[in-house]
Amino acid sequence: MIAIRTAAIAALALGTAFAAGAPAQAAESYPQRPITLVVGYAAGGATDIVARLTAKALAGILGQSVVVENKAGANSNIGAEIVARSKPDGYTLYVGSIANTINRSMYKHLNYDFVKDFKPVAMLATIPNILVVNPKLPIKTVQEYIAYAKAHPGKLTCASSGSGSSIHLSCELFKMRTGTDILHVPYRGSGPAVADLLGGQVDSMFDNLPSSLPHVKAGKLRALAVTSATRVPTAPDVPTIAESGLPGFQVQSWFGLLAPAGTPDAIVQRLNQAVNQGLASADIKATYARSGFIEPVQPNSSQAFGGWISQQIDTWAPVIKKAHLEVN
Repeated sequence: MIAIRTAAIAALALGTAFAAGAPAQAAESYPQRPITLVVGYAAGGATDIVARLTAKALAGILGQSVVVENKAGANSNIGAEIVARSKPDGYTLYVGSIANTINRSMYKHLNYDFVKDFKPVAMLATIPNILVVNPKLPIKTVQEYIAYAKAHPGKLTCASSGSGSSIHLSCELFKMRTGTDILHVPYRGSGPAVADLLGGQVDSMFDNLPSSLPHVKAGKLRALAVTSATRVPTAPDVPTIAESGLPGFQVQSWFGLLAPAGTPDAIVQRLNQAVNQGLASADIKATYARSGFIEPVQPNSSQAFGGWISQQIDTWAPVIKKAHLEVN
C-alpha cells in the first residue's frame, strides 16, 4: 500500500512539473504561427497606421507573419473586448490607445476591465494636440486665451472631433485647470471641426497636431501651444501649455500593445523586446518621421507602460466626472 501511495505521489509531482513547464516551453518556442493585432477602429486612422507599422516590424523580428484586424465600434470597446476574451497565448494582441483609459471612466457598463483583463506589453507612439485659434481673434498666447475666456464666459467656443475624444478632454482639462467657462462644440470628426474653425464658425480647438499644423504653417490658424511635455520638432517655435503658465499640463494621444491577462510573462517579455528592437531601428524611426504626425517613443518596459496606463486613468477620471461625460 505504501509503495502504491508513493508511486501515486511521484506521478502527481511529475504531472505537476510537466504542467508548470508547459508555459515555459511554449514561451521559449514562441511564436510558432501568425500573430493578430486587433485595432478597435476602422482602417486608415492613427491607431490603424501605428498597428500596421508595428506589425511590419514584429514580423521581421519574430519571423512570423503579423496581421492587423480592424474591429471598429463603440469607441474601440468592441475590439478591446474581443482581445480581453481571447486565449492568452500571445497570438491575439490589442493595439490600445488613450481612448481605452478614457472609456474606463466614461462608460458605466463595460464587458471588460482595461486594467484587470490585459497585460501591458509596450508603448508604441504618441501624438500631441495643439491649441489653435482663428487668427481673427485678438489672441496670441495661452495667457491671452485665458483672459479672453474669462472676459467672455460661455461665449468662447472650443471645437472637438467628438465627445470623449482626447481633443475634447484636452479642453475640459484646460477649463478645470484655469477656472474658465469655454463652450464645447462637438463634431463628427476632426475634419469638419477644423473646417468650421477655418471659417470662423468656432473660435478654437485642441486639435491633433498633424491635422492643424499645415493650416498653422499656411497662416490660416494661429497656434498658441502644444499639449506635450516638451516642444515638438515639427513645430519648434510653438511653446507647450506647461511652459505657458500651466505647469504639469500634458495630454498625448498614445498607442500601445497589450496582451490578454494570463499571457505568460515570458511571452510578454519576448514581445516587449521585439517592440523595443523595432522602435530603435532606423527604418521605423524614418517611417515615423515621414508620417509627419506620429512621435516615436523610446524603448520602454512592460512595467513602465502599465504605470503610464494607471496614470492616464487617474488623470481622466476626475475630468470625466466633473464634465459629466458618463455614458450608461
